[in-house]
Amino acid sequence: MVAVPTPPARVKGLSEALLRETYAGKKVFLTGHTGFKGSWLLYWLHSLGAEVKGYALPPDTTPSLYELVNGGQLCNSVFADLNDRSTLTQALLDFAPDFVFHLAAQPLVRLSYQIPVETFQTNAIGTAYLLDALRQLDQPCTVVLITTDKVYENQEWVYPYRETDRLGGYDPYSASKACAELVINSYVQSFFNPADYGRHHKGIAVGRAGNVIGGGDWALDRIVPDIVRALEAGEPVQVRNPHAVRPWQHVLEPLGGYLLLGAQLAREPQLYGGAWNFGPHIQDALPVAVLADTALRAWGAGTYETPELANQPHEAGLLKLDISKAYNELGWEPKYDAATSIQKSIAWYKAWQDGQSVPALVQADINSFINAVV
Repeated sequence: MVAVPTPPARVKGLSEALLRETYAGKKVFLTGHTGFKGSWLLYWLHSLGAEVKGYALPPDTTPSLYELVNGGQLCNSVFADLNDRSTLTQALLDFAPDFVFHLAAQPLVRLSYQIPVETFQTNAIGTAYLLDALRQLDQPCTVVLITTDKVYENQEWVYPYRETDRLGGYDPYSASKACAELVINSYVQSFFNPADYGRHHKGIAVGRAGNVIGGGDWALDRIVPDIVRALEAGEPVQVRNPHAVRPWQHVLEPLGGYLLLGAQLAREPQLYGGAWNFGPHIQDALPVAVLADTALRAWGAGTYETPELANQPHEAGLLKLDISKAYNELGWEPKYDAATSIQKSIAWYKAWQDGQSVPALVQADINSFINAVV
């Protein structure tokens, strides 16, 4: 009889102890800290005891989660454009960070059709500016660069995309993020090669997340903020693409993944580099109409309708992520299913409407998430 080898034990996943051990007292340079995901990550890092320096444009929504969590008191904030190369480089080198989380981007698909050149400039060349600044940083640094699930050449098929699948992009946003990944790969191979870590001391990894929802998002052309705005106004929700399937996940899911990836990358930079998908389980990739129905039930009122819109820009119809790599090699897996993610998001907005403290809401969600049992 042939002996079957015992598979290696899966690495331990996300825990408060691991995160605090990793980030407490460390310097973290966070780009995009004034945005939706960035504000959540800023608050989480601060609560872990990290010293954060943020680099981003000023908040561009009203309300602004960054302002509601008193973001200016949580970090040393630099309000500047990612394309301001000299300011970006000086800000990073002056701070001399232990970690970099790069979230700054032009993040909207539909807006990218209106400003395609600016989208490519920010998402691809802006990332190159950051990587070039890191070439000048003369100390060890762990770097997690965030792109998107839309970097894959979308075949509109039912199979979930793996990290090794071909990159592409129909719309300018998706293509700009795929370009950013080509830039990252070139810099890694040319300047931050894992085989030469002893010289440069930079661990580089990429996080690709699904469609993120949660409290505190007030951006335009995102489904949950659109739903909340319509419900607050007593109007039907306008659902553009009810049959489009997306990998919905609560904002803390990918952020937890980025923090876990940063922790493991800091410990073993030659092992945890490369790209990583952070998305929901396959069954939680749902049509937009199902998300809208679930959100309206959670709100307790409202209706939605599908407007007839002519000459609309192309948006992907079907997109799923394979998260096997993160599950098997990082010990990461989603804690919430799609229904829970939607319900928690709507509950957050209702609590905010009722006048509850936003920092308290954010902290409560973080506590609930980190203690949730998968």
